[in-house]
Formats: sequence, structure tokens, C-alpha cells
Amino acid sequence: MTPTLPADSRRFRAEREAEWRRLEHIVATAEGRSVKALSDEDLLALPVLYRGALSSLSVARETSLDLELVSYLEELCARAYFFVYGVRTGAGQRLRAFFARDWPDAVRGLWKETLAAFLLTLVGILAGYGLVTADPSWYDSLMPGDMAQGRDFRASAEQLRSTLYDGGSESGLDLFAAFLFTHNSQVSILCFALGFAFGVPTAMLLVYNGNTLGAFMALFSHHGLGLEMGGWLIIHGTTEFFAIILSGAAGIRIGWSVIFPGEESRIDAAARAGRGAAIVMGGVVIMLLCAGLLEGFGRQLITSDLARYAIGLTMLAGWSAYFYRPRRIPNG
Repeated sequence: MTPTLPADSRRFRAEREAEWRRLEHIVATAEGRSVKALSDEDLLALPVLYRGALSSLSVARETSLDLELVSYLEELCARAYFFVYGVRTGAGQRLRAFFARDWPDAVRGLWKETLAAFLLTLVGILAGYGLVTADPSWYDSLMPGDMAQGRDFRASAEQLRSTLYDGGSESGLDLFAAFLFTHNSQVSILCFALGFAFGVPTAMLLVYNGNTLGAFMALFSHHGLGLEMGGWLIIHGTTEFFAIILSGAAGIRIGWSVIFPGEESRIDAAARAGRGAAIVMGGVVIMLLCAGLLEGFGRQLITSDLARYAIGLTMLAGWSAYFYRPRRIPNG
């Protein structure tokens, strides 16, 4: 049974309820369909009705009218606020904003961490290359057996050469390429996910990933196939390793925020850093997909070393320009 309302509350409702109901209908239409479904009359009435509902809510609170009415008006005003003042963008607009502004802005905001991640990877590459060149026995220690798949110092130069150009056999380079892509995708995720541990695991992963690449380069260089191996790798590697470095940068940013949270708590600082880093990681997924396509199709179909280098370097220049070219700051 509905409780009897005080006379002043009933009168207050009777005087304004029609406006509330109309506002509720307009908001429900916008929520169920879209703002575009509203008529011009409803669009013009929306802010007026919203301000009227706010005024009614203020009166209801100050005069201690029934709690049910106050709760109804609070909910109605909260729903209407989004359509009066909120940013209403569709999925297409949000996607365009991600590619046009959000992702490149987030990457540029991590330029210091990106440089650190690149240097860590470079140190790993140089260390792996130097160790294997000086002592080939290091190769088996730095290169996992599943990744090597027979590409080691026991293989002849012709066998290694065939893996760079003959991609049709399941026992050949295609399986290795798939494993390499999966490995690098896992490294990207772990570089980001383990950043909270003060960034130490992220740094170690970047160095380790560089070690394997350096060892691999040393193997082919030892057999006089360094240039050919570079073409095989660069066509997809510039995109793939760029993605790994950005993942490392995101993890380093989180780790740095945990170490030096400033005036925030460590949890709040890590959460704030994580929001920006998550945007970067959303883009990293796209980069890894692009690398997968280049690896699965471009590298298999294109066997010219010159073409491979041209594509790989063009991709690197394209990503660099996309992320770091100056952008006009919108007015206002």
C-alpha cells in the first residue's frame, strides 16, 4: 500500500510532474536510441527541463519532502546531465579519436621510457651478439630450443639460407616465424603486466629479448648471411620490436610511478600511470597484428632482400612519423 504523502508534497508533485515526465521521456528516448532520434522541439526543451528538475530537486531537499521524490529527482537529473553536458560520441568517433589523438599522444608521453626500453633492448642485442661471436657455445644458452628449431651452429650455410627464402614447408621457417611472433607477443604482454614490480622484470625481459635477437644475428653473420637475415627480419621486425619496446615503456612508466609516487599513494600513482599505459597497449595489439600480417604474407611472398629492407624501413619511418610528428593543438 502506497503511503499517504503530505499535502505540500502532493501539491509540489502536481505542479511539476508533467515537466518531469516529459524530461524522463526525452532522456529515455536518447538512451534507448540516440540523441539524433529527438525532435528539434525536444532538443530545445531538454536543457530547460533539466534546469527545472534541478530546481525542483533543490526545493525538495531544502523542504525535506518525501525521500522517494528526492531519490526520483536525483536519478532523473543524473541521467539528463549526461545528455545536456556530457560528451556524446559514437563508436566511430571514439575510434577516430583513438587513432588521431589518444594513441599517438599516449606514446609521445612515454618518450623517456621508450628511449630507456630501446637502450635496454640494444644492450641485450649487443651482449648476445658479442657473446655468441666470441664463443658459439653461448648460442644454446641464449636461444631457446623451441625457437632455434635446428637453426644453430651445426647447420650449414645452405641450410640456413634456405630458411630465409623457402617458407613453404611446415617444418621450415613458417613454424619458426609463428613461434617467434607468439614469443614476442608474450614478451609484450609480460613487459607491461610486470611493470608494477618496480619495472625490474620489464627491464630484464627487454634485455633477454635483445639477447635472443643478438644471438640469432650472430649465427647468420657467422655463416656470411647477415645481410640476408637482416632483410628477413626487418620486414616485420621494425613493427614487432617497436611494439615490444612500447610495451616495455608502458611497464617502466608503471614501475617508475610505484617507486616515485609523489604526493599520491603508490596504488593511486600506479593506477594513474596504468590508464595512459593501457592506451599504448591497445595500440600495441594493433601493431602486433600488422607485424603478423607482414610476417605471414609479406615475408613469405617477397623474397627480394632489397624489397624486404624497403618495406621494413618504410614501416619504421611510418610508425615514427605517426607517433612523433608535431601536431596542431586544438584551440580551446
